Amino acid sequence: MIKKSSIIKRILILTLVLWVEESFSQQDPQYTHYMYNTMSVNPAYAGQRDVLSITGLYRTQWVGIDGAPKTQTLGIHSPLRNERVGLGLVVVNDNLGPASETYVNANISYTIPVDDSGTSKLSFGIKGGFHLLSTDWSKGIYQNPDVVFNENINLFSPTIGAGIYLHSDRWYLGLSAPNFITTNHYDDFQESLATERLHYFLIGGLVMEASETIKLKPAFLVKAVSGAPIIADLSLNALINDKLTLGLGYRWDDSVSGLVGFQITDGLMIGYSYDATTTKINNYNSGTHEIMMRFELQQIGRLLSPRFF
Repeated sequence: MIKKSSIIKRILILTLVLWVEESFSQQDPQYTHYMYNTMSVNPAYAGQRDVLSITGLYRTQWVGIDGAPKTQTLGIHSPLRNERVGLGLVVVNDNLGPASETYVNANISYTIPVDDSGTSKLSFGIKGGFHLLSTDWSKGIYQNPDVVFNENINLFSPTIGAGIYLHSDRWYLGLSAPNFITTNHYDDFQESLATERLHYFLIGGLVMEASETIKLKPAFLVKAVSGAPIIADLSLNALINDKLTLGLGYRWDDSVSGLVGFQITDGLMIGYSYDATTTKINNYNSGTHEIMMRFELQQIGRLLSPRFF
């Protein structure tokens, strides 16, 4: 006899699959470390760390549910000799149930001062690349006599996006749209299966001196896309002695999170976060884990010092 918990898990997995089927590309991957993964949100951030910066991130969501989301991200960016220009590359692999999505995007930014002192700057960014979407309905329990589950999907789509990023050494505010191209794929049996919809990302943050050894950074990320609920992330991080980061976060109507990070050397930082789901699905998973690592290489003539963003 099948256990009740097994039946519930299968229902949840089927719900996830149907969500994938009906809303591919309606929401980009989400991150608890979004404040350290800014270039994946806004291409205008490319080169803004003033050094060669490499960030890797691994996220496993809703641990305990088969087929739950798993995301891997790699971002590399640096300013050029012309310090107003920055270049970057972002690679994202996102898996949910039988579906796998890969994003590869090159980013370029151009920065201009907006005040006489040069402390406030405005950066413009564009990105271009491609998006691969594939499914394998043979995985797990996704086999189904329905034709939708009989034919695997392999789709290629170009991506073009842009963003603006207004910032100083104490605050930042950015707005971006990661992909302007709207295309309908494989609409023979369901037009919405791979419909690219226009996303908007709004980010912001502020660094405050709480004491000589503690800096506080409240930050937010708002994601909006047609046909899906607005997602808002709020966080408050504390940087202690430029070495230890402790933080709390809240994703609206979804989860609460805790974050810890260590600046091991001037050029190496690692971070970990845990999300506790606040919706009814929290009875069937043990939370979400995310690991982040950032490596930065000092360039000739540049000073490398710990920064909050």
